[in-house]
Amino acid sequence: MASAVSAEKTRSISAIAVTLGMILTVGSALGFQHIGGYTPCALCLLQRDPYYYAIPVGILAIAASLFRLPVWLTRSALVLIGLAMLIGAGLGVYHSGVEWGFWPGPITCSTGAPSITTNAGSLLSDLNAVKPPSCNDAALRVLGLSFAGWNVLASVALAAIAFFGASRKAA
Repeated sequence: MASAVSAEKTRSISAIAVTLGMILTVGSALGFQHIGGYTPCALCLLQRDPYYYAIPVGILAIAASLFRLPVWLTRSALVLIGLAMLIGAGLGVYHSGVEWGFWPGPITCSTGAPSITTNAGSLLSDLNAVKPPSCNDAALRVLGLSFAGWNVLASVALAAIAFFGASRKAA
């Protein structure tokens, strides 16, 4: 019985940790964009999608665990989160490779949402002057890693947490 409680507690902690980790990761990206002024490229935006899909699944996993719904629901949600984070890691590896010049990026690699102007009188000239960022150039590197590189590390860590929680079985 103690093992069942321990496995249940581990799944709950994993669900909470991975969901908070995903919220923190995508929240940081949004913070760099809206507060720091780093306009994301098309691949940067694409790397956020696994988070946007997995965060609601994480909330479901937390609810299923805390309300003692069937164990398979929590475990399935954690597996889905783990798979989404592996997809996110793959997208990050692809984008990092584009930045390092290991392979070419997509031909249409620019964002469709350039910086918004607050001056209506110069809107048309601003639209022509603003150049969306290229996927080939890292906007910022911290300890040698770009945002895409850090996303790989975060995604792999979050996938590990999700899979660990999903793998806990009562003895």
